[in-house]
Amino acid sequence: MAVKILHAADFHLDSPFSSLSEEKAVQRRQESRGLLSELGGIAEREGVQVMLLAGDLFDSGLSYRETQEAMQAFLSGVNCEVFIAPGNHDYWSLRSPYAFLELPENVHIFRAQQPKCVELPSLGCRVWGCAFTSPVSDDMLAGFRPGETELIDLMVLHASVGGDRYCPITEDEIAATGLDYLALGHVHAYSGIKKAGNVHYAYPGCLEGRGFDECGEKGYIIGTVDKGRCDLAFRPLAKRIYSEREVELTGALSAADAISAAIGNGEKDNIVRITLKGEFSGRVDTDELARLFDDKFYSLRVKDRTVPATDLWAGVDEDSLRGLFLSALKAKYDAASDERERRIILSAAKYGVAALDGREAWQP
Repeated sequence: MAVKILHAADFHLDSPFSSLSEEKAVQRRQESRGLLSELGGIAEREGVQVMLLAGDLFDSGLSYRETQEAMQAFLSGVNCEVFIAPGNHDYWSLRSPYAFLELPENVHIFRAQQPKCVELPSLGCRVWGCAFTSPVSDDMLAGFRPGETELIDLMVLHASVGGDRYCPITEDEIAATGLDYLALGHVHAYSGIKKAGNVHYAYPGCLEGRGFDECGEKGYIIGTVDKGRCDLAFRPLAKRIYSEREVELTGALSAADAISAAIGNGEKDNIVRITLKGEFSGRVDTDELARLFDDKFYSLRVKDRTVPATDLWAGVDEDSLRGLFLSALKAKYDAASDERERRIILSAAKYGVAALDGREAWQP
């Protein structure tokens, strides 16, 4: 008999959202709390029997009162069996946010680094789990063997496959457990449903992105697990996503016109970063451009990665202070080891030539 599960992780409730305005950061934290009730509703509608929450539900050991209340309401209202494996951000201690929750009998929080088990004979499964008890952890899966059973073996764990200081584990260790499904947290991108030996495992990713290193759809995993078999799928849930766009300015008359043509109606619900690329000799004020198109996005940032047209170096052979300046920077540019260093040199050349020409900004 298969068991219906929902697997989620890395909510990072009370994240600072420091790249947003204070007002929008507050709103984003409120929206993050709202995802808890959405998950509860999904579990109810979908007939989920076991919910596996693989750690870092809180961003730190400190949480706002509103967050505690939202988590309490969520856990008190979920009718299925819930298992939480605290991670490196919300590790278990007597002072952690979990310690102040009043937990109903169907909610289980693992509190030790050694694997523990809760058997659910009525559901035909048993659930294993471990907890971070400090910000870092050794391999909690090493030597773990649940032993043969007719029950479906599930495990929830906050860990790093491939290894870092946050519970490093290996695929060989996963395979050796003989589990039917290992529900992992820590990696903030959906991994796909993977297999090590006969063991299925996956990261659902974070529930929603919090920066441009977490772009794209975010959500949870749902489906059924049976002995040796899984029928699981990723479903998006995040209210807003982070996304990046590139706008080519080569040949453009103005940066604003090029952006306007590229973005269309924009992305009103999303946090977007536009990167300007190509050769462009005109003026680029990233703050002004962000303000100009801000109403088309929830939040917008603009980065200038353009390079000036090649005639910046036109005066390199001049017998003048300008020529000597350009000659020295051109030599550095040609010897630069990477694109970042070249951008810095180009920027220095533009400002330097503008100053030598008595201009506010460089012009070709």
